[in-house]
Amino acid sequence: MKILITGGGGFQGSHLAEHFINKGHSVSILTTHSEFSSDNLADILDKINVIWGSITDRETIDKSVRGQDVVFHLAGHVNVDESLQDPCIFLQVNVLGTFNILEAVRKYKNKLISASTCEVYGDGHTLKDGELLDETAEFKPNSPYAASKAAADRLSYAYFRSYGVDVTIARPFNVFGEKQNAGLFGALIPILVARGLRGENLTVFGTGESTRDYSHVSDIVQAYDLVLNTKGLEGKAINFASGKDTKIKDIANYIAEKLNVKVIHGPARPGEVSRFPADISFAKSFGYTPQTSIWKGIDRYIEWVKQNKF
Repeated sequence: MKILITGGGGFQGSHLAEHFINKGHSVSILTTHSEFSSDNLADILDKINVIWGSITDRETIDKSVRGQDVVFHLAGHVNVDESLQDPCIFLQVNVLGTFNILEAVRKYKNKLISASTCEVYGDGHTLKDGELLDETAEFKPNSPYAASKAAADRLSYAYFRSYGVDVTIARPFNVFGEKQNAGLFGALIPILVARGLRGENLTVFGTGESTRDYSHVSDIVQAYDLVLNTKGLEGKAINFASGKDTKIKDIANYIAEKLNVKVIHGPARPGEVSRFPADISFAKSFGYTPQTSIWKGIDRYIEWVKQNKF
């Protein structure tokens, strides 16, 4: 099968590319050129077709999508804090870039699996005890990033309804794992691990009582593979998560104890969401079974960083 992965040089995309190469597929990736992308692809660079470019370039998208059997659309800007500083780039890349992908897929009639996010749901603090966010939950995005992903999510569905585009929308919850960015606008777990390994105290914003449902990247790769190989998911949106909430302060304390540093608290951040209690019953109905707990995943990530970065 011929597979294109947009954002294939990124954290999730590079794991997905390696997975499909190992399964014998012909893999192309479209990614912007950076040292981060080059590092992520170093082990598979001779096994894939790399297209250096942006999803905002319609001509590049058209040429990349043509001839592919399936497109995994993972490219985009992904950080809440960055979106607060520069919301315009999030609209340009996440919304208009997704539009370019949809137009090309409509033209060439490929299968499309598009990555959305749990952030589209906004804050789950209004839910009653025991109530979960399923795929029918109202969108209440809290940040420009979340709003841009909500727009892309619903634009994808509109192309299914209006043009019959074969698109499935995956909504992963807080993916983490090896290769994830720990630098400027990086993700929580990589940032905490990097600071801990440098002997620095770990900062938790606010009380740390906020919870997240973290999924190890290996489970999300499994999820994308399942979507590819499961019939009848056209037009569907699907939550992918572990199904277990963990407090931010517990994550910080676990990492701090592992790396022999302390946890300190800073002011709460604007746009911060208090909880994302995921309902993954739909995903489980076609075989999704998360395998890696957050604690096992953090241990794996720490070892990976020690071997590759320090």
